[in-house]
Amino acid sequence: MANLKSSRYYLLLAFQFLVLIQTKVLSYQYKVGDLDAWGIPTSANPQVYTYWSKYHTLKIGDSLLFLYPPSQDSLIQVTEHSYTSCNLTDPILYMNNGNSLFNITAYGDFYFTSGEKGHCEKNQKLHISVLSTTAPAYSPSNGPSAFSPSYPNVFGSIPQPPSSALSASSSSHSLSIPVFMASLTGFLVCALVGGIM
Repeated sequence: MANLKSSRYYLLLAFQFLVLIQTKVLSYQYKVGDLDAWGIPTSANPQVYTYWSKYHTLKIGDSLLFLYPPSQDSLIQVTEHSYTSCNLTDPILYMNNGNSLFNITAYGDFYFTSGEKGHCEKNQKLHISVLSTTAPAYSPSNGPSAFSPSYPNVFGSIPQPPSSALSASSSSHSLSIPVFMASLTGFLVCALVGGIM
């Protein structure tokens, strides 16, 4: 009987460890433009990408999904200067499959625009900032972001992002409560099964 209690105890500890890992690995795939596909903004919402980037707090591990008809559009990652001047020559990254996924792997500023001539001038461009959780919002970004890897294909469904009403500060602290509760629950269950209490 002692071996059974011991094996249950270790099984519950392993389960608690898996719960802790799952609560820390939260990354999301955001569809750029939300309900709209990647394309030239409409006259009803000409600043759709500017507003979109302001209302989404992105972090390392998240990814951006750009959906568009591959025969009519493309996506390029460019430098800040090329973004401002709508210079489409010499992009950092070029994708044209209509289902382009950009994985965020570094802190910094990232600039995207359509690879089609004239689309950038019509505000089909996106600037995102990925800030370190320890850095204040007003500090410059750290490190070069131009050479972060990106993967053009995506498979499967898109997970729903967290509520955009949450601020960056509240979302960074939201993980501490589930981790604490998982730890406490695991400890109590292990203590009861192990006969400590």
